[in-house]
Amino acid sequence: MRRVEGLPVGIDLKALAAKATYGGSPYHKDIPSFAGRPPKPRPGASICPRGLAKQRDRVEKWLREAIEQGHVGLWQGDFPLRVWHREGSTVFEAVLTRSKVGEYHGYPLEPNEKVEGLP
Repeated sequence: MRRVEGLPVGIDLKALAAKATYGGSPYHKDIPSFAGRPPKPRPGASICPRGLAKQRDRVEKWLREAIEQGHVGLWQGDFPLRVWHREGSTVFEAVLTRSKVGEYHGYPLEPNEKVEGLP
């Protein structure tokens, strides 16, 4: 189940957000993007909107804003394992890819995939 969860004691979300980066994943693309040339998408992988293929800075801004707002769930080391951002009617999920440095990749959720506690 996807759920926004409480924070570990002593977490400074603003400082943490500043360290987080968005690397992307070609497995959620069907065109070349900042994440590289797409291989054949994994079965069941949602495909990112094509309009975001060259907008790494925009997506990284969404990631950092979501962390600052506490739209996070589960933790792996110093970073949340999952982070959620709502853009219009679409919720994007970012997943921690490299836990030592706070790098994420993300994808849009299907409309039926809800995140409990996400405003």
